[in-house]
Amino acid sequence: MWSIIKRPIITEKALKLQAQRQYVFEVDPQANKIQIRRAIEELFDVKVESVRTVRIKGKRRIRFVRGHRIEGRLPLRKKAYVTLKEGYHIDIVEGEATQTESRS
Repeated sequence: MWSIIKRPIITEKALKLQAQRQYVFEVDPQANKIQIRRAIEELFDVKVESVRTVRIKGKRRIRFVRGHRIEGRLPLRKKAYVTLKEGYHIDIVEGEATQTESRS
C-alpha cells in the first residue's frame, strides 16, 4: 500500500483542511481513486467518503555548468485530497487513525 501512498503532505493549507476531515497525500501518478481509497482504508483503518486528485506538472529547472546551459524538468506529481466519513480521524504526525464517538 505504501507503493500507492508516498507520503502525507503537511502544509498550512493541509492542516486547515483537517478540521473538515480532509487529508492530503502525495500518491503514485499511475494510481486511480479506487486504489487510493483502498490504500487509505487499509493503512489507517478508516472509512473514506470521497477522493479528489490533482496532477501537478513538474517545474522547469535550468542550471549553468561549465559555461553550458542544462535544462530539465522535475517529475510529474499527483496529490489526493481524501475526505473521511463522520467520526473518523487520522493523526498525521503519529500515523494513527481513531474513531470518535458521535453524540447523537
